[in-house]
Amino acid sequence: MPRDEEITFADHAGRFYARRYGMAPMVGRLLGYLAVCDPREQSITELADALLASRSAIAGAVNTLETLGLIRRSRSAGERMDRVRIDMSSPQATGFDISEYREQGELAREGLGTLRDAPPERRAILLEWAAFADFLVERLPLLEQEWKERRERLRAAGELPEAPGPRREGKTP
Repeated sequence: MPRDEEITFADHAGRFYARRYGMAPMVGRLLGYLAVCDPREQSITELADALLASRSAIAGAVNTLETLGLIRRSRSAGERMDRVRIDMSSPQATGFDISEYREQGELAREGLGTLRDAPPERRAILLEWAAFADFLVERLPLLEQEWKERRERLRAAGELPEAPGPRREGKTP
C-alpha cells in the first residue's frame, strides 16, 4: 500500500507534466509514482490500485511513457502479466535524444525551401529554428558525455547509487 507522501508526490508529478508538457495528468502521476514506489516494478493492476485509477487509464499512461522511452515493460518467466518500471538508460529518458532535433532541423529546412524566394524577414523564424536545432544536435552528445562522466564520479564517491535494474527471479533489487 503506498504511503500518502508517495501519492502526493505522484499527484505533484501529474500536475507538473500536465502543465509543462500538456500530458494527461495520469501520465505524470504514473511516472511520479514509479519513481518512488517499492518494489520498483509494478503490474498494471498494482498501479491502478495504488493510484486509484482504472486499469485502462494506467494502460494508456504506460503506452504513452513507453513510446517516449521513459519506462520499460518486462515479464518474468512464468508470469502472465507485464511489469513496468522507469528506464533511465535511454537517451529519451535522459533528454539526450538528438533525433528530435534532427527532425526539427529538417522540418525548418523544408519550410525554408517553401520560402526560398521570400525576403529574409519572412524566413527569419525558420532560419533561427534550423540553426537552433543544429546547435542542439551538435551540443547534446557533448553534454551527454559530460553527464556520464559526472554520474560515474558521483557513483564512485558514493553520492549516487547504481539505479536498480529489473526484477530477477521474483526478487526486487
